[in-house]
Amino acid sequence: MSDSMVNAASSASANNPVPLMMLRKSLDIQAQGALSLLQAIPQPAPVNPPNLGQNIDTRA
Repeated sequence: MSDSMVNAASSASANNPVPLMMLRKSLDIQAQGALSLLQAIPQPAPVNPPNLGQNIDTRA
């Protein structure tokens, strides 16, 4: 959402606060949806075996 839309809603709400309340609620719902989508992404499994990188060969 652009700043101009928020500014327009803010100036229009001087006489009527309902549009601004609806805008805020809509933004909250969108933020909650985005957060739930991000949390639903599965964590990638490690590609390397767990013992890889534990020992260093210093005689090379």
